[in-house]
Amino acid sequence: MKKNAKAFLERNRWLKAVPNSLTLCNSLCGFAAIINTLRACDPSLPLSGASCPSILATSAILILFAMVFDALDGFAARILNAASMHGIQMDSLADMVTFGVAPATLVVIMTRSLPGYDSRFFYIVWALAAVYLGGAALRLATYNVHAMVEKKSSDKFSGLPSPGAAAGICTTVIYYNHLGMEIRYLAVILPIYCALLGILMVSKIQYTHFAKWLLSLKRNKKRLLIVVIILAAACWKLELTAFAAVNFYILLGLFAALGRKTGLLRTPVEPAKEAK
Repeated sequence: MKKNAKAFLERNRWLKAVPNSLTLCNSLCGFAAIINTLRACDPSLPLSGASCPSILATSAILILFAMVFDALDGFAARILNAASMHGIQMDSLADMVTFGVAPATLVVIMTRSLPGYDSRFFYIVWALAAVYLGGAALRLATYNVHAMVEKKSSDKFSGLPSPGAAAGICTTVIYYNHLGMEIRYLAVILPIYCALLGILMVSKIQYTHFAKWLLSLKRNKKRLLIVVIILAAACWKLELTAFAAVNFYILLGLFAALGRKTGLLRTPVEPAKEAK
């Protein structure tokens, strides 16, 4: 069967372009998210009937949609035996746009639109978003370096993966739009949270490899039950469930690390690998 598959790929060399095409879709989603986010600065926006939170929520959805392409390009590369250093470099460049520049831009523009925002603090907001952007750049560069050396696969990541950091921002933006009400001090909390995510990306805190965690569901009934509960909750309140699940994942790694540091949590720590 492997010989037949290999022969099929030899006859259809165009399939080798599928992973890179998916990576391009990832970057295009990120670019579209940035352009759409900048629409929120349009002075004629109120006259168009669109609201700033709804536009920013659309940008957040575009970034989340890009994560589908990000997952599929790696899967396609393995299935089609099309993995290459060119593909790895291209993937990281796309991720820098989608999970680095786009979320940072989203935070800056959204903060400006929030009640309680003071224009005197624009440069502070910019600096906090820059911490996130720098964290994403350093993480993706480190991933590229480690990708050049084959390493044993691990169920843990060293530091928060860039898609996870972007998801933290996006689900927050989407949930805020869903609430349709003002949240006090969000103009202060959001930029600080953004900077924290940037620091977590370059930290040594261990995070579960979510894709491998999902693949273990057949062998682990407890994990399967967790997924069923999350899906049921999503059917009830999708925006709240997504916000809670993503931020729980982010904070769990942080609190687990603090627990190990203080001795409150004594669990074996396995070597973790770098992730994008």
